[in-house]
Amino acid sequence: MLIALLRRYLQPYKAALLAVVVLQFLGTIAALYLPTLNADIIDNGVAKGDTTYILQVGVVMLAITFVQVACTIAAVWFGARSAMGFGRDVRGAVFHRVGSFSAREVTHFGAPSLITRTTNDVQQVQMLVLLTCTLMVAAPIMCVGGIVMALKQDVGLAWLIALSVTVLVVAIGLIVTRMIPQFRRMQKRIDSVNLVLREQITGIRVVRAFVREPVERERFGVANAELTDTALRVGRLMALMFPTVMLVMNVSSVAVLWFGSLRIDAGEMQIGSLTAFLSYLVQILMSIMMATFMLVLVPRAAVCAERLTEVLDTDSTVVPPAAPLTGVPVTGRVELRGASFRYPGAEDPVLQDISFTALAGRTTAIIGSTGSGKTTLLSLVPRLFDATEGAVLVDGVDVRELAPEELHSRIGLVPQKAYLFSGTVASNLRYGKEDATDEELWEALRIAQSDEFVRALAEGLEAPVAQGGTNFSGGQRQRLAIARAVVRRPSIYLFDDSFSALDLGTDARLRAALRPITRESTVLVVAQRVSTIVDADQILVLDEGRLVGVGTHDELVADCPTYAEIVESQLPAGAVA
Repeated sequence: MLIALLRRYLQPYKAALLAVVVLQFLGTIAALYLPTLNADIIDNGVAKGDTTYILQVGVVMLAITFVQVACTIAAVWFGARSAMGFGRDVRGAVFHRVGSFSAREVTHFGAPSLITRTTNDVQQVQMLVLLTCTLMVAAPIMCVGGIVMALKQDVGLAWLIALSVTVLVVAIGLIVTRMIPQFRRMQKRIDSVNLVLREQITGIRVVRAFVREPVERERFGVANAELTDTALRVGRLMALMFPTVMLVMNVSSVAVLWFGSLRIDAGEMQIGSLTAFLSYLVQILMSIMMATFMLVLVPRAAVCAERLTEVLDTDSTVVPPAAPLTGVPVTGRVELRGASFRYPGAEDPVLQDISFTALAGRTTAIIGSTGSGKTTLLSLVPRLFDATEGAVLVDGVDVRELAPEELHSRIGLVPQKAYLFSGTVASNLRYGKEDATDEELWEALRIAQSDEFVRALAEGLEAPVAQGGTNFSGGQRQRLAIARAVVRRPSIYLFDDSFSALDLGTDARLRAALRPITRESTVLVVAQRVSTIVDADQILVLDEGRLVGVGTHDELVADCPTYAEIVESQLPAGAVA
């Protein structure tokens, strides 16, 4: 998963990555040549008292050092640009993929997990790319080059290199293998913390109203403690890794000095060669330590890459048509033919064999008990879900064949939960129509019975809107959401229980104001109150996902027991005949 993700999104940066490899190679070769020059200074300069030789070689060392520094800086620059670009591209890809998801896929992953994947998971893989460019590329060059240069100084101590590297690799391997499951567990527990935190922030009013602060604190404390426990386990393993590397490095250095001194005493080795050999051993072990640092990141990045790939490889169940139809005449006709909807793996369908026709200039109301499938039925029209059986037609064309932009341009949706975006009142209303004038916005607000409270705001249309519209009441949010749909002047209006937060007086005035502008449009209304739909041209009665009644109010009271029960439960006897 990790390799595939890197190969896929690092493709545009091949030239920069090639530059990183070349520059790191040159910088590492320069670093490897310095101990040899230092050995020459000791053996041929210091030992013989030749000051001129020392100065000459010293100038060469300074020049090589300058080249090394320049190459390293340039490599880090190219590596950082590649890593940041990679992170930007992956975040963009995940965002666009999530944007194409239907409600089914979003529910499957969950909003907290999608946020974590888009931010934290991308950051982990991005960090791996950055450190690979700055550390990992140089590590194998330094390791192999260090071994070659050390053997050129003295072959007799080669066994020390082999022993040190073997011990270090085995010790690190044992630690890293224990890290992988801990990293996977850590990402899941980050999701859990995000989930709890998001729920508590979103539902803070409910928490306070029911005095649930102690319970929620305990709930967050459990999630936080689980994350902390996992982080501590990982931290202990990471804390064990670097002392292990340093222990092997120090013991190896002592061993080189010990056995090297014996070879110098026997005349088999010079002091300068011993110094260079020790430097090369340190470079070899440092390169392994750098690789070790990378190995710490690789398991976590691999887990994150799996999670990112899972999102990127998930196809939406709502797929745009291969040859979308455009230019379809606008009639406002909505028709369902034997439409059913079932969640994957569910025993029973949410909707089953729904058939009806809604025409322009007529209001179709949908009513039923909680969980009967009213919102799901309405969601089939704009393709928030796709029917698993049957067909949904708009203007005589299956919605799966219409171009998405053309379908959505004909629909004005007011969801059950009115949601406003951070910005201003005007920016929220222009979600419905980007080029709407201020006059059009005020007219939509007037129709939605919102103009009074918006005019009362000091900034008017430019009044700020908090995230989710939390600085407005529930009724105000609903009316602004209705105004947003009205601005578009669509041929099909979908109201998903959009009047529930309004008092009866405001509800009546709003419906009266809507009537003239919806006279030539199709209106589908999900309702809970019978009193608000008695005048509907057609009422659909749902019961456990089935259509059990179609007709006017009077017809259904007489012929549909389910509807009669709803009426009886809501209206006093004789209130509505």
